[in-house]
Amino acid sequence: MTEPLFLKGAVKDYIWGGNRLKTAFGKESDSENIAESWELSCNENGICTVMNGSGKGLSLTEYIEKHGAVNVLGEDCLRTESVPIIKLIDAKEPLSVQVHPNDDYARKKGFRCGKSEMWYIIDAEEGAELVLGVNKCLAEEELRQHIADGTVERVLRHVPVKKGDVFFIPAGTLHAIGKGILLAEVQQNSDITYRVYDYNRRDAKGNLRELHIEDAMKAVSLKPVSTEGVVCSLPEEKMVWGSKKLLCGCDYFVTSLEKVNRRVTRQGMQNVYRHFLVLEGKGTLTVEGVSYEMKKGDSILLPPMNGDYCMDGELEYLSTFSLDAEE
Repeated sequence: MTEPLFLKGAVKDYIWGGNRLKTAFGKESDSENIAESWELSCNENGICTVMNGSGKGLSLTEYIEKHGAVNVLGEDCLRTESVPIIKLIDAKEPLSVQVHPNDDYARKKGFRCGKSEMWYIIDAEEGAELVLGVNKCLAEEELRQHIADGTVERVLRHVPVKKGDVFFIPAGTLHAIGKGILLAEVQQNSDITYRVYDYNRRDAKGNLRELHIEDAMKAVSLKPVSTEGVVCSLPEEKMVWGSKKLLCGCDYFVTSLEKVNRRVTRQGMQNVYRHFLVLEGKGTLTVEGVSYEMKKGDSILLPPMNGDYCMDGELEYLSTFSLDAEE
């Protein structure tokens, strides 16, 4: 029997986080605020937990080990390293200006892969903006000097954002999520971040947060990124059951935004899993005659299957799968 896995995300309490993941998405934490919830993750720094069925209480990696990657992830994604991390992020305050390494540099440093990522803006306060690369071509020493002087914001590209915007952030791009933004992030299975500027903020112990200038200089791109390469402008495709829009198709994952407003029967994917992150609404998912309630905030991994599954209700969700990047 194919059993969908309802997952409990690993929550993170960082100094810039707010409380909307609690109030809007029902996430739980002993901390006052939640900055991030890792809704799909096999990464050792934040592994999801299975909440239902025969695997209830197991970590997702334990469940995969018990049942076999081919049965949980599919023959086209046999390594947990290829499963992306999918997060909900609530930025009450701006994140640090940072950069992630590409695969080559990450492996030189002993990590499995680098980190490219996609952002889908769920909501944004009026005037909210992102940092997306530099605003002109820079020499390395020029960027170093701006960092040392505390003037790095002068050479950053600030991009206004609104609900529904989509951005792909290639590894090597200086970036930061701005204040007042709630978003979903789909990224490579990596937790490597090199900070270059953090507004002179101090942590709970009163210490300035660590910067990683030397690694950042080796990882960063000193040229502006092309808008065409990072902003999704694909049209929404209307369906009899709702709509579908491809947000990102890259070497590491494929993510679509789907909206369901009536009962629909769909063909399961035989060779790879599919993950649903419910952003709005409620409804049911029916697999092999068994129905499961779905609601806003749910994270569901549907293993590969030969048959059909059904969705019904009023739902808006991100649908993601990945293929083994090594194959």
